[in-house]
Amino acid sequence: MARLCEGRVAVVTGAARGLGRQHALQLANAGAKIVVNDLGGTVNGVGSDPSPAQAVAEEITAMGGEAIVNGDDVSNFDGAKNMIDQAINTFGKLDVLVNNAGILRDRMLVNMTEEEWDAVISVHLKGTFGPSRHAASYWRAMSKQNDDGKPVMGRIINTSSTSGLYGNIGQTNYGAAKAGIAAFTVIAARELARIGVTVNAISPSAYTRMTDNLREYTEQEIAERDPSWVSPTVVYLASTDAQDITGRVIEAGAGQVAVLEGWRPGARVHQMDDPEVLGPKIREMIGKIRKNAGMDGRELD
Repeated sequence: MARLCEGRVAVVTGAARGLGRQHALQLANAGAKIVVNDLGGTVNGVGSDPSPAQAVAEEITAMGGEAIVNGDDVSNFDGAKNMIDQAINTFGKLDVLVNNAGILRDRMLVNMTEEEWDAVISVHLKGTFGPSRHAASYWRAMSKQNDDGKPVMGRIINTSSTSGLYGNIGQTNYGAAKAGIAAFTVIAARELARIGVTVNAISPSAYTRMTDNLREYTEQEIAERDPSWVSPTVVYLASTDAQDITGRVIEAGAGQVAVLEGWRPGARVHQMDDPEVLGPKIREMIGKIRKNAGMDGRELD
């Protein structure tokens, strides 16, 4: 029986460690050929080291798969194009892009520097835009060449976060980027549907070097949050079986998989021009709707 992603070609950014490594390994195990992209920097985005990405590529090769290494910076527009071109030039095509690369520069808002803000927004948000834009251009060109009208079956799988979807103190930069990625996912899905490209996002709950210092974890939590639990969702979304799933954000890890519901109107009233009359109506509506969710996805007390 053919594997779920047999013969597909995938670029995985930030694939040297943690979640990205698991995505690359499990996609390869499902039959995909992998471009292992990673700059090899620290958690806060400093420095570079090609050896971790090379180790993942060698691990894939050792298990009988095909993989190459790419060391481009996802936040560099030309570098993003290079990684897409490398996949096409090496394997003859591109089917899947997994935007996973990220860094942390946590700081309370009153102390955050401009550089800390810019660095995180650049890697996460621009680092999702650049590869996606170049992949989408490739797929659009493919679509124009398809005389039979078949969809190109392209896949973009982004990485959002509970920090952006629910809000985590000390991460205005990271959370803003991750909320932006969720919105990017919904909009790009609508734009690319006509050429047969799906765009989804995951919101992972995983114990990695990026989450290690956030709090203390029990052994059971570490087991439940192993990055390997997140990747099956990515593999399925990358497959041709998932052609009808797009514009969704899916939580995975920490013992569950959940399809999230986006922003939508709750209580409402007719517009009015008197703020003194409107104010009590707003308070009344707030009392009727669900409270914002905490980091566990449940309503705050």
